[in-house]
Amino acid sequence: MYAHAKARAKDVERSISMDELTGVQAIERKHPDLPMQPGHVLRREFEYIRHGTLSWFLNFDVVSGHVIEPSWGPTRTEEDALAHLQRLIASDPTATKWHVILDNLNIHQSESLVRWVAGREGIAAETLGIKGKSGILHSMESRAAFLHDPTHQVVLYYTPKHACLYEPGRNLAQYLSAQAPQARQFPLAERLA
Repeated sequence: MYAHAKARAKDVERSISMDELTGVQAIERKHPDLPMQPGHVLRREFEYIRHGTLSWFLNFDVVSGHVIEPSWGPTRTEEDALAHLQRLIASDPTATKWHVILDNLNIHQSESLVRWVAGREGIAAETLGIKGKSGILHSMESRAAFLHDPTHQVVLYYTPKHACLYEPGRNLAQYLSAQAPQARQFPLAERLA
């Protein structure tokens, strides 16, 4: 997938690694830091005031190395994932195809996502079946197979379980979560966004 991303880009096909960063806390230290002094390092108060959390969706462009069209909000639901993907795809109307690499989270194999892709492909909704009973919507496996169909304009590629180290979007999310809390305070969740 990653090895051929540059070649696909010449045909105006986008390769994106997508991941979520959930439960990002907006915190404010209860007391100010004590500054460095000769013989003493900066001392940070361990008590904090929590001002809510946000969930982020990050898109890492495999070819350019840039984060494009991130989105965030108080939840990470099926509707949030669909809205995020719709916004990502709308960000480049010249793209002929989208290759999106993501993990096996259930919201990445949702009924609403299948219905959206089917609509884009001109597939009649009545041919999709009934969630949990029949057709493409029958199970997560059948929905994932449909979303991975290489003939579609938006193709989802699911990383194998426990293989997220090979997902650049996941690596970026882990890096940000490791770095941000030590350096910044966010007294309001809105400032975190």
